[in-house]
Amino acid sequence: MPDFSGKTVIITGAGTGIGAATAARFARDGANVVLAGRRADKLEAAADGLAGARVLIQATDVSDRAACEALVAAAVARFGGVDVLVNNAGAAAFGPFLGTDEAEWRGVMETNVAGTIYCTRAAMPHLMARGGNIVNVSSVSGLGGDWGLSYYNASKGAVSNLTRALALEFGGQGVRVNAVCPSLTLTNMSAGLSSNQEMMAKFRDRIPLGRAAEPAEVADVIAFLASHDARFVNGVNLPVDGGVTASNGQPRLG
Repeated sequence: MPDFSGKTVIITGAGTGIGAATAARFARDGANVVLAGRRADKLEAAADGLAGARVLIQATDVSDRAACEALVAAAVARFGGVDVLVNNAGAAAFGPFLGTDEAEWRGVMETNVAGTIYCTRAAMPHLMARGGNIVNVSSVSGLGGDWGLSYYNASKGAVSNLTRALALEFGGQGVRVNAVCPSLTLTNMSAGLSSNQEMMAKFRDRIPLGRAAEPAEVADVIAFLASHDARFVNGVNLPVDGGVTASNGQPRLG
């Protein structure tokens, strides 16, 4: 198991789902954990499960540049620096391209893309000082298209390619940048899908492992990418998808 003793990890969107599971994983591995998210009550609930860990809760709207800068400043003030940034905060818009309200799709882009940029810009000097790294949470929807998710696809595609570009720019300065690309994961964001049995049957047919992911299964891969074990892994968008991206898209033939 990786050892993050003495390391400081910032996790956005840490109140529920993948973010909360990631906070729990890093806490078990000895890290100082900074939980960021819009709702303080959700962050406090997630922090309650991190018995014995050194925790900082910071209410943060990642679409606000100043809030992201304040988040990093608070982490540095409390723990002396930043070793890992997990850009997990996310939003989705379901619906047709022409039928999606502008405010909704702008919210997706501001959270998923601008939020990743703002947090990364704020944290990068501290990561460079410590030889730290970034793990972005993209999606299989950032590697290929979906019906009815055009704006989410655009935002996660941006995160995936930003990951590659930052890995090129900062790898030589000692900062690795990688991303995980989950398929359907059982979180609050996916509750509308996971509660629909007909839709879940379709997902099970498309996922070779035959089920959706649990948040902890994604968190474990995030911890690996952030760890010393992945010290020569840089610029990777790693599918955590039960085999979805192994398919060429054709239907089952037998």
